[in-house]
Amino acid sequence: MLSWVYEAAKACPQLSSVLIATDSAEVADLCRANSWPFQLTSPDLPSGTDRVHAVAQHIHADIYVNIQGDEPLLKPEHITALLRPFTYPQVEVSTLKVRCTPGNITNPNAVKVVTAADGRALYFSRATIPYDRDNANPDYWKHIGLYAYRKAPLNRFPTLPISALEQIERLEQLRFLENNINIYVESTDYDTIGVDTEEDLKQVEALLQSS
Repeated sequence: MLSWVYEAAKACPQLSSVLIATDSAEVADLCRANSWPFQLTSPDLPSGTDRVHAVAQHIHADIYVNIQGDEPLLKPEHITALLRPFTYPQVEVSTLKVRCTPGNITNPNAVKVVTAADGRALYFSRATIPYDRDNANPDYWKHIGLYAYRKAPLNRFPTLPISALEQIERLEQLRFLENNINIYVESTDYDTIGVDTEEDLKQVEALLQSS
């Protein structure tokens, strides 16, 4: 799995370097065996954003991209879309959305996002949002868990207390929203499958083998 994700990230020309951040000795050993650059981070860090923040204290970049280790279907087109909002100086954090398939609209493992007219995230939820009270058949958007950050909001994130909504939904990005840090959401035509279950793994293996 990690090999797929690492090679997919390396194939994205927009990224000047790719580093694996982990708190696992087993993953570190795998990185050494394959000559993959890595950094050991504290096992006490509660989220991927905290782990990227730890890396950012040692590596300078204008923008940091957070690619989770369960996203082997990553494409360069994802990174292009993820970085697009940063042409505007007010953008501090970005992420992605894709049209939600019918099967994922009520699936709590597929996080939904609603946005303002300018692309700012209004809310992320495991619930079905927006609620279709009058059968208007709205567009539903699935959140793809890739993030990009400027250093200032990344440095601020771990200084903020874990927010109430973040705890309720188990979604770290809600800490930004609850503290008035905007997240801009760019759409993509390319869905991904975050591998959380054995069924997800079988789906991804079939897709990768057929491509």
